[in-house]
Amino acid sequence: MKTKIDTLLRRLRLAYATVWVAPVLAIVLYESGVCPEGLFADDVRTGYLLQSAGILLAVTLIPLSLRLFSLSLFRYVRNQPLVEAMCSYRRWCDVRMGLLLVVVLVNMTVYYLTLDNTGILCSCMALLASLFCVPTRSRVLAELELPADDEPLNTFSV
Repeated sequence: MKTKIDTLLRRLRLAYATVWVAPVLAIVLYESGVCPEGLFADDVRTGYLLQSAGILLAVTLIPLSLRLFSLSLFRYVRNQPLVEAMCSYRRWCDVRMGLLLVVVLVNMTVYYLTLDNTGILCSCMALLASLFCVPTRSRVLAELELPADDEPLNTFSV
């Protein structure tokens, strides 16, 4: 049981680290000149459309990623057997991290294409929202309603 939780935690931490490492890689690519920078800096209409799309993406996907996970946790994950619940929990965590990663990368790209700070602000909002999703052992145990490691699995009170 403990090894399954450890494996789950490793995979969740890898997904979480991806949300923070991918934007750093994007920044390195844009700042080093590998990816084009400022293509739409002079085009006001395209810049407006890209910034609006980035804002709408952030406004919809950030709350959706946080709320959708809690709804799925209470409706589906906790009603399954433990092995299936852990698999489903990991899948929903990956979906949540994926939604946040999309917001971060799209808005980072919008920033570098338009050179307007709106994209950076939306990316920072998504990274800030990811701080509510830090995978820890105590969080996983609490969300899956498992006893702590030092407690036995079947506790009976008289």
